[in-house]
Amino acid sequence: MLPRSLSCLALVALLTAGCATSPALFRDDFDAGLGAWAVEQQPGGTVTTQDGALVIEDAGGCTVWFRERLTAPVAIDYDITAVAAGGPHDRVSDVNCFWMASNANSPDAPFAPGHARSGKFADYDSLLTYYVGYGGNTNSTTRFRRYDGTVARPLLPEHDLRGKKFLLEPNHPYHLRFVARDGAAEFWRDGEKIFSFRDPAPLTGGWFGFRTVSSHLVIRHFRVSRPAA
Repeated sequence: MLPRSLSCLALVALLTAGCATSPALFRDDFDAGLGAWAVEQQPGGTVTTQDGALVIEDAGGCTVWFRERLTAPVAIDYDITAVAAGGPHDRVSDVNCFWMASNANSPDAPFAPGHARSGKFADYDSLLTYYVGYGGNTNSTTRFRRYDGTVARPLLPEHDLRGKKFLLEPNHPYHLRFVARDGAAEFWRDGEKIFSFRDPAPLTGGWFGFRTVSSHLVIRHFRVSRPAA
């Protein structure tokens, strides 16, 4: 179970501009350490909490899993910045994530004992999951994939975006939202829907993980809620 401070809004409805929105299920403002998270990282990187933020400085590959299993309909929101300040990991690339992730042949969490992965990207091929690689390949592509538990990692042509407007700007604080609902997976950036995939075999339960490689990310205001109708 999560610390009580991370789930205290489970029954509280938020109000925005006078209209009811979905209640928050979980939140983390990263002021209580990493207790809600499981870190898998290659040598040379760090994951810390600093000044109300989760800070990933990565050298060779990293996934940071939210420990709570999520069930659809669900929306995951957070603010994230790819830092470019001259540091050794300031590459501005790979603002990525998995959501609704599970092991193809086990009900255990992807990070559970016996399943934990090293942070190397190929370790995650065996998942069933939705995945967005935002600004991947040294900020040259933004892609959506629906992993099928094999090394194939299928990619549809319409889910391989390369235009500048779909890539990362350094030091820009993006608001990202990842949704699973009504048989569809969605990726939203700063209020704009970038991907929507109607899944013939929807992933209705699983785990969320931040994913990156060789980058410096600052993440704030993590929220999980039920998406509004």
